[in-house]
Amino acid sequence: MGWLPLASIAPELWDDATWHEVTARAVELAREAGALAVLPIALTYRAAMHVLAGEFGTAAGLIEEANAIRAATGNASLGYISMVLAAWQGEQTRALELIDAVIQDATARDAGRVLGLAWYATAVLHNGLGSYEAALAGARRACEYEDLGFFAWSLAELVEAGARSGASHEASAALLQLGERTRAAGSEWALGILARSRALLSDGPGADTLYQEAIDRLGRCRMAVHLARAHLLYGEWLRRQQRRVEAREHLRAAHDMFGRFGAAAFAERARRELQATGETVRKRTMDTRGTLTVQEAQVARLAAEGHTNPEIGARLFISPRTAEYHLHKVFSKLGVSSRRQLRHHLALA
Repeated sequence: MGWLPLASIAPELWDDATWHEVTARAVELAREAGALAVLPIALTYRAAMHVLAGEFGTAAGLIEEANAIRAATGNASLGYISMVLAAWQGEQTRALELIDAVIQDATARDAGRVLGLAWYATAVLHNGLGSYEAALAGARRACEYEDLGFFAWSLAELVEAGARSGASHEASAALLQLGERTRAAGSEWALGILARSRALLSDGPGADTLYQEAIDRLGRCRMAVHLARAHLLYGEWLRRQQRRVEAREHLRAAHDMFGRFGAAAFAERARRELQATGETVRKRTMDTRGTLTVQEAQVARLAAEGHTNPEIGARLFISPRTAEYHLHKVFSKLGVSSRRQLRHHLALA
């Protein structure tokens, strides 16, 4: 369990593979040890990784589990990743409520790292909504806190917001800092974010090449939300270059990916761009998984991983009979009749 701090260091190193492995192992060890003081923290770190992987349903389930454990043990819930998830989902009202609550609490405790994360979430939310001035203001505040992980992410948000709101000098300064960190890391995630950010401040063939590099690199890492954003930004740029056929290809990819993730604001941004190319696109509706409650989604995930009802009950602090009841409802809602079919359904979703 002493390795748990690596879960906050890996994002600073842009090392998505290690982040995935360390958080998975931390959750496993905490469960095996029955370490209820540590398990919610491990689940929260794991949930953050799933958010950037575009696995919002899994992230929500882990957050709910962490909150249930903390409530059962008399500890306050950790709303930090819930806030980040809501920002990526584009749930403006809920995200702003969570952000305001976190900012008030963090200000009272002088918790600068948490404040940086709250302003990062603000920037993500408003970039998704296309409210670039508000995104720029949030990113500026986020970059006041040079903490592990979040600072570099905030620099990337500042580049996009600055490029889209006319603050090109500020965006260029952020890009220089971002370049120092991403080049030092040298991972596909890092260099993909750098290429995407450089493309936003480039023109002509240079921008074209950088967008393609970003898509290529980000397609080789786990951070699917950033791959979707690269498709979106490239599609927007291609449309403005009057290359509508090529733009549609990337905008469709972004629209489909964001829709699958549940990133409603980014999906809507892609839909508007597709319409501007002359293509009619209906607003996406929630997929089948959206009909599951949070606890049903948790039970479905654990059952698909091969856990028995008693094991699911022990992990979620419910009885085996309650686990069986939830699983029956999952089967009914998803139209499956076995765990094998459930595993196949979730793999395709």
